[in-house]
Amino acid sequence: MEQMVGGGNITKVTYFILLGFSDFPRILAVLFVVFLLIYMMTLTWNLGLIILIRMDSHLHTPMYFFLSNLSFMDICYVTSTAPKMLSNFFQDQQTISFVGCTVQYFVFSTIGVSESCLMTAMAYDRYAAICNPLLYSSVMSPTRCIWMVLWSYLAGLFASTSQLCTILQLHFCGPNVIHHFFCDMPQLLVLSCTDTFFGQLLLAILTMIFAVLNALIIIISYCCIVISIMKITSAKGRSKAFNTCASHLTAVSLFYTSSIFVYLSSSSGGSSSFDRFASVFYTVVIPMLNPLIYSLRNKEIKDALKRLQKNKWYC
Repeated sequence: MEQMVGGGNITKVTYFILLGFSDFPRILAVLFVVFLLIYMMTLTWNLGLIILIRMDSHLHTPMYFFLSNLSFMDICYVTSTAPKMLSNFFQDQQTISFVGCTVQYFVFSTIGVSESCLMTAMAYDRYAAICNPLLYSSVMSPTRCIWMVLWSYLAGLFASTSQLCTILQLHFCGPNVIHHFFCDMPQLLVLSCTDTFFGQLLLAILTMIFAVLNALIIIISYCCIVISIMKITSAKGRSKAFNTCASHLTAVSLFYTSSIFVYLSSSSGGSSSFDRFASVFYTVVIPMLNPLIYSLRNKEIKDALKRLQKNKWYC
């Protein structure tokens, strides 16, 4: 619906149309089933990992404390977009109100930035464990770990709040069609009928601070980790040290490569079908893969599962 503003000819958009995957009418049912299964597996695996870490005292370490928070963020991250996307498969009018759109982007942006900061904290944790093993317990104290996670959430809130204030200053007078399955900042800037220079500048600054800077810190941490690993004389010791970092490095690589690709596509006005499917990988698939990446080759997780099964059988 569009409202007249001030009795003039300028209209105000009160809702947006999310096209989603409506240009694939023949496979909509298949897409719905696939996306629903991915969403359910994401919730199940991440929630299961949180419960396992919470129940097993052997996993009460900084590494798994960060991992449980990562799983919680992934649950919030995928829930900010997937339910609306799934519900739109059954809607003739795939609409979202302006308030709903801003709330969706606020949650999505908050968790996205927080997850980037948390992955940086996890990289520092691996750096402290391998490069300063004797000081690890004092460097990564429980209090410091809590503060690192708290600052990750606060950074996400700061970034998303500043963007939300920018969105609320924009005027939308039509068109109101978003060529996507969720509300994202680049698409909203394109639809605005007012000057978006400040919004684009803010988005670029926040990207430099919370994406590029975090990525740079992670790269430096792993350069130091590689140097320390190469100094280990035994092949078994090097392999063990590398395995402790392989999962996190894989998750970081997937997170940043996919987000950079999606961001560049959105910045160039990317609204093609390929861009939307790439966004599905970025927003839905990666949160499902993270618990698998951290669990499949993790001996401590496997041992915790065995202990849990043993205790269940005993009870």
